[in-house]
Amino acid sequence: MVRIACDGAGLLGAVRAAVANLESHVDEINALNVFPVPDGDTGSNMFATCTEMLLYVRDETSVEGVADRLREGALFGARGNSGVILSQIVRGLAEGFAGKRRFNGLDLAHALALASTAAYGAVPRPVEGTMLTVIREAAAAAVATAERENDIGAVLAGATDGAEKALARTPSLLPVLRDAGVVDSGGAGLVRLLEGALHFLRGDAPAQLRNIPAVPGPVSAGIALGETGHGYETVYLIRPFPGKLLDLDQISAYLVRTGESVNVAGDAKIAKIHVHNGRPDLVVRHALRLGRIVNATVVDLDHQTREVREARAAAEGECAMPAQPVDGSAREADTSRAPLGIIAVVPGEGFAPYFDEAALGGEVAVTIVRGGQAENPSAGEILEAIRRSPADEILILPNNPNVKLAAGQAAEMADRPTRVVPTRNAAEGLAALLALQVADGASGNAERMLAASREIQTLLVTAAVRDATVGGRPVRLGQTMALDPDDGLLAVADDQETAILEGIGSFRAGFGLVTLWYGADASLAEAEALARRIRARWPALDDVEVRTGLQPHYRYLISAE
Repeated sequence: MVRIACDGAGLLGAVRAAVANLESHVDEINALNVFPVPDGDTGSNMFATCTEMLLYVRDETSVEGVADRLREGALFGARGNSGVILSQIVRGLAEGFAGKRRFNGLDLAHALALASTAAYGAVPRPVEGTMLTVIREAAAAAVATAERENDIGAVLAGATDGAEKALARTPSLLPVLRDAGVVDSGGAGLVRLLEGALHFLRGDAPAQLRNIPAVPGPVSAGIALGETGHGYETVYLIRPFPGKLLDLDQISAYLVRTGESVNVAGDAKIAKIHVHNGRPDLVVRHALRLGRIVNATVVDLDHQTREVREARAAAEGECAMPAQPVDGSAREADTSRAPLGIIAVVPGEGFAPYFDEAALGGEVAVTIVRGGQAENPSAGEILEAIRRSPADEILILPNNPNVKLAAGQAAEMADRPTRVVPTRNAAEGLAALLALQVADGASGNAERMLAASREIQTLLVTAAVRDATVGGRPVRLGQTMALDPDDGLLAVADDQETAILEGIGSFRAGFGLVTLWYGADASLAEAEALARRIRARWPALDDVEVRTGLQPHYRYLISAE
């Protein structure tokens, strides 16, 4: 059946079918893990991103309206690197559908081309053989088809075929995929999404979404505690009127003339605004001339400051207990202000007290977000942690390579100066904190802390969940692997201690302290026995410390300095 045009309801139906198809293949996609470790989570991250994305769609009827809300939901819900790239694909699609109540095959092809461009722009150093290649080839096939046949079904079929062919070629483009004997997992997720949408357009009954809850409110725009003596703080999200775009430079220029602590984050389709001034009515009036404002908040900073001062006076002389992390979310923030805040993503409860020690008597506000391998926090969750922090400037320690892009996306949407220090594990995060100089602010600390995080040497210990080839070396199911922070194989052996000692032996000479963070699957007795073996092997060491990390999937995180 030829389908010349599609409306907003049709677009939403196709997206829901796409996500349902992805949901039914999550385990399959997770299994396409390059490394034979028990943390394959690409499918889970992509599905979680899509789940959040769909929660934002309410009663929109136009193509532009549906696409714009999908874009907003994906932006906040992005989890892991695959989820962030997917959110940028959705952003590109929304740009292509801007101003449209309906779209045709050529429109779809153009939107997919913009999606490819946006995806590549999200990655500082794009690598071929990944989901980037798949979306680019899908878009190219869609354009070629649309120029011959302006039919939505034909264009989507062309895109799906192009994506499948690109996915099959990913092992030839990326040696690590070839060695592991798998195709790219993110690319596989994209193929399943396109496949589900195509089934919908062809009239096949879409699978039912099993794990999408009832629609709640979207992520709220938060309140940041402002500087004292500046009247009111106004924070809001703004969407332009239909057919219009926001001029972020113009908005910023106006706010700078009328207030201070100005932060404008977002793009031409949606922006988050933060400003301090004495006339919040002028700020709101200006926004209403440009579009629709959402979740606006106005806070009397002087009144808030008086409350904080009174609370401090009442608590003077008392010992402050560190806040405990809330599983899966940020902790409640302290009510007192701090010049600098740390958002630390940690994989296990054992790490939290050590990050809390960086509070330096209240000079630094530390907020813990639970997450790590197979448990990546979304960009929205990290943004919420920023919102709850009482700090003027923020540093994010993702402590995992797969959290880095989501942290960067949250930083771009933050309502105050925010920098990401791309730490690769919790031990690197703690090393970075040792270089912190509060007076230098976020920008002044970021590079120094990154350098400090790289001065220590670390490895992760886990068991192989399947036979594989890693870095040209064969690995058998059940063997213990010692991996470097970038998943390079340092050692593999049938015996756990042998692999660990060989891994530590690969470190650069000159280290004097070894720290063992034992995970949820290990025990204190086992860790102490391992520490004795390490001391015996390297008797010149100053010390071998044993600490409780309680991280999942990885039996040990070991650092040397």
